[in-house]
Amino acid sequence: MGGLLIRGGTLALPGGVTLGDVLIEGEVITHVGAGIARAEAAQVVDAAGLLVLPGLIDPHVHLREPGGTHKEDLTSGTAAALAGGFTAVLAMPNTSPPLTDRETFAQAARRVEEKALCDVGLFAGATADNSAEVATLREAVGLKLYMGSSTGNLLVDKLEDQLAHFGTYPRELPLAVHAEDAEAVTWFESHSRGRPVLCAALGLARALSLAGHYRRRLHVCHVTTGRELALIRAAREMGVRVTCEATPHHLFLATADAERLGPLGRVNPPLRSPADAAALRAGLREVDCIATDHAPHTLEEKRGPHPPAGLPGLETALPLLLTAVARRDLSLREVTRLMAEGPARVFGLAHKGRIAPGCDGDIVLVDPAAKWIIGERAFLTRCGWSPFAGQEVQGRVERVFVRGRLAYDEGRVLLPPGSGRLLRPTTHTAATTAAAPAPNIDP
Repeated sequence: MGGLLIRGGTLALPGGVTLGDVLIEGEVITHVGAGIARAEAAQVVDAAGLLVLPGLIDPHVHLREPGGTHKEDLTSGTAAALAGGFTAVLAMPNTSPPLTDRETFAQAARRVEEKALCDVGLFAGATADNSAEVATLREAVGLKLYMGSSTGNLLVDKLEDQLAHFGTYPRELPLAVHAEDAEAVTWFESHSRGRPVLCAALGLARALSLAGHYRRRLHVCHVTTGRELALIRAAREMGVRVTCEATPHHLFLATADAERLGPLGRVNPPLRSPADAAALRAGLREVDCIATDHAPHTLEEKRGPHPPAGLPGLETALPLLLTAVARRDLSLREVTRLMAEGPARVFGLAHKGRIAPGCDGDIVLVDPAAKWIIGERAFLTRCGWSPFAGQEVQGRVERVFVRGRLAYDEGRVLLPPGSGRLLRPTTHTAATTAAAPAPNIDP
């Protein structure tokens, strides 16, 4: 039988948490259960006292390659992913140049195969005039449409251009939106009032209406408040096929932290009030994925005269969630649903996100009792900082296996660049509570 046997750990399985073993043969999990017999040629890893999690999937990262490799690239970003327990990440298209056509997408795919340490999926980017071409890019895990401000030419704020994308993008693929209303953002920022929740509510209402009218799968990026969740819940009750994600910084930071952090806390959408953060935490049952929106910038950039928006997050997301588990604010079952099973389901990664026979041998070993301070170990992200630095957390990633290969071991990345693979969607099922067919809402 051979292979890799992970023995005696606390397994986070789709059906619950139990003690047991996992056998990986080749690159695939073949057996899960108690007392799996050791094959003579098997490598055995003693996981007693450790949590055995499925490889996590981050559905929203900015790896900055091409065009911003002074602050992150595919190798440093996927190293940070491994350190955080992520064996797969889905990268956003607002690079330089952005991934808006077949040529730029193919170039990015080649970079993944040359430089990535874990598996990487790529989004295509919507522009005002590329709806026909991106609809043919079925290698992409989805289409990212920025209804609010972005970098480069990835702003689609006019209704006619939004209609073109919602009307032509393949129904089986998710259309992921940054749902802020561009006109509202411009008005409030011109009056020095930031980006209030109204900007998100207006953008989200339009996106939900378009998704219902065109019967498209909609994925809402970085939901920040309970009010946005209420809009999503109402749309689901009408049959709109909508999923959503929340970020750790919107769950665990708030306006007081933004004031304390200064430019290091600048992010879009912005950090919200403590009441909004609490409502988001209370509504996690309606959220499909935790996404870091990992968006690294150098300290020099963040402390400069025009600090860019964005925070790193790959190395801190899991410890923050496990700390909530230790406080009994969240269950381990919810963590694996939000950080592994949910992203795999939403983005059609049929062989990811679960510890089950036939799935990829992506496994994370975590010491649930380890207490440590964020920042005491050097970050692997090239930007080298975190808004959570100095915070004590409980739960440390010890080892990470990617398709049965030891990729990360107590602070050390062991795989060479090019070990990761380009992810392509394999199946698409709407991960939503909606049971009725999606309506065609009259304009």
